[in-house]
Amino acid sequence: MLEASPGESTLYYVLAGAVLADLARGGHVRSGTGRMGTVTVEAVADNPPSDHLLRASWEYVAHRPRGVQTVLAAMGPTLREPLLDRLVGRGELRRSTRKALGLFNAQVLEGGDSGRRDSLLTDVRAVLVDGAEPTARVAALAALIYGSGTLPQFDRDIPWTSPVIARAEEFKNGNWGAGAAAEAVARTVTATIVNNVIIAAAVLPRG
Repeated sequence: MLEASPGESTLYYVLAGAVLADLARGGHVRSGTGRMGTVTVEAVADNPPSDHLLRASWEYVAHRPRGVQTVLAAMGPTLREPLLDRLVGRGELRRSTRKALGLFNAQVLEGGDSGRRDSLLTDVRAVLVDGAEPTARVAALAALIYGSGTLPQFDRDIPWTSPVIARAEEFKNGNWGAGAAAEAVARTVTATIVNNVIIAAAVLPRG
């Protein structure tokens, strides 16, 4: 198993956020209001997802609505390994072994040759830099990348400029434009998820 790096607690929240966003886009979950006005996520009973990774998260909220923070914290750590296995199986990542400190074998991840990463970054760049109308999936992806605090890491592909930040803020707040207007529920849920990811990242200890 690959060991988690010190900052991967944030990654767990982002992975869970991405899964919840996909569930929202597919109409598999909806948001509600719990006690004290907290936002909850609940399953749409007659619309379970077919994908087994999405299904596990859907089943977690199938019995009763749960707070978004609760779902992110519970589901995030269970997603890393199966998602990595899927990406490796698709050729989007490669696992290899290297010597650590000249003594120990350590597994590392490297980019695969599927071109998927470049394709996704091209789509995100188009909406953040060029002002293209996003699909709901790309809008959610842009919102999560920005909300997780990792967008500056892609500066070579997506310049970290004031216009880009302003555009990303719009997506974070659920303003996805006319092209994604039909995704009202997904927009609302994703905006809630992203803001909860931001809150979670802000309170986590820095490694």
